[in-house]
Amino acid sequence: MTLGITAGVLLLLAAGFQALLAAGAPWAAAAYGGRAAQPDGRLAPAYRIASAATTVVLVGIGWFVVAVAGLVHTPGAAEWSGRRGLWVLVALFGVNTLANATGRHPAERWGAGGVTALLTVLLALLATR
Repeated sequence: MTLGITAGVLLLLAAGFQALLAAGAPWAAAAYGGRAAQPDGRLAPAYRIASAATTVVLVGIGWFVVAVAGLVHTPGAAEWSGRRGLWVLVALFGVNTLANATGRHPAERWGAGGVTALLTVLLALLATR
């Protein structure tokens, strides 16, 4: 239960960060490798759209994770197909961790990289329980 709650909270935080980027928060240097930052610190319009889409995806992933963890009732989520989905997410967040490690901004390298690394471990533990 703790694994699912912790992973859900981390995914919600990541979704919130992406939502704020999409809304125009001036933190673009800490996202997308710093390549999408405009002079005012906000994301370029195409990247703001990407962040909005990422927000939706992260919320969906969060719902899936808490469902597989048994924290919300979703028929079939805790079956073997849910576990396989967790392994797909382990791979996704593992690759994302590597990408964050190459970011120019320390917040992306250590902040986002730390979050995705922790998510990778939490999801792997959840998948094996």
